[in-house]
Amino acid sequence: MKSLKLLMLFAILLFVTQPVAFSQSNVTETFKEHFSETVQQVKAANVADDKREILNTSFDKMIRATERIESLGNLSSQDLEKMASLRSDISEKLDELYGLNGFDEILDEDLDDFSNYSQQAMEQALDRTISIGLGTAILVVLILLLL
Repeated sequence: MKSLKLLMLFAILLFVTQPVAFSQSNVTETFKEHFSETVQQVKAANVADDKREILNTSFDKMIRATERIESLGNLSSQDLEKMASLRSDISEKLDELYGLNGFDEILDEDLDDFSNYSQQAMEQALDRTISIGLGTAILVVLILLLL
């Protein structure tokens, strides 16, 4: 009887934690897909100004998404810190793109490489920071799709 109760408790915990784990990977994948599309657009563009604008727009969308998530979601203080860290990482890439806040501006001929580098950096930042609940995960996906 004890083992049956323990097995049922384990099954319930498994079903309760599964949606959260799924939502976290779904959010991460949404952000990663968004930036992967950005990299493809950058590589397809022939003019450096167009490449900068594509990167700028993508970074801005991601920053706005994190700000909206923070304002709309009922996040824990730990989740708020993680979202702020992610937003900071994105802002840093934007500063690097334009040579702001102590960074050297990315040269026109290096924009393709910078987009690849930014994609890898964003993926690492996402893997490090995204650990939020299902409700917030739905907000992230919807906000990125709407922006």
